[in-house]
Amino acid sequence: MPLTHIGILHEDPTFLIVDKPTLLLSVPGRAEDNKDCLITRLQENGYPEARIVHRLDWETSGLLVIARDPDSHRELSRQFHDRETEKTYIALCWGQPAEDAGHIDLPLRYDPPNKPRHMVDHELGKAAQTFWRVTERLERYCRVELTPITGRSHQLRVHMLSLGHPLLGDRLYAQGEALDACPRLALHAARLGIRHPLTGTRMVFDSPAPF
Repeated sequence: MPLTHIGILHEDPTFLIVDKPTLLLSVPGRAEDNKDCLITRLQENGYPEARIVHRLDWETSGLLVIARDPDSHRELSRQFHDRETEKTYIALCWGQPAEDAGHIDLPLRYDPPNKPRHMVDHELGKAAQTFWRVTERLERYCRVELTPITGRSHQLRVHMLSLGHPLLGDRLYAQGEALDACPRLALHAARLGIRHPLTGTRMVFDSPAPF
């Protein structure tokens, strides 16, 4: 598959910064019809050495860093593991939170009977924390800035749902008007800050939300 709709914001010998579109997997899925993905498209179109460092959900768009050699992959992976990266997401959530900002600290786990959904579980869940801030209030929904401290699957989606404000267009967690209010999941990885894997220089990249 071609690199159509995948923007390359930065390129040097050690890593790429790419802008993933919605409805594209980060890595191949298990099913035969889920082989098309961002990393495969990169590897087949000029970047055979590309290595995934972190992922975004199929429906989530936005910034990803891709390593281009084993040492860079090791160092960038360490930065994510040690929470030295800066990640900011923009989302649209249904309704109006009573406060303008807050902190969510709710443990999450996979919910096998309802796969691929995740759920809050205070006994078996893994620690998960998210900071949120309203940046714009509209008539039926609001724009929020989300900063995850941890990186659990579906963390931002489940955390906002726990407040009673599901993300617009979320086919897993939203219902009714919230689901119909946007033709796609309204979640975009808008800012990514890392240290250059070779020089250690702090670098920050931005991608405006497409909604």
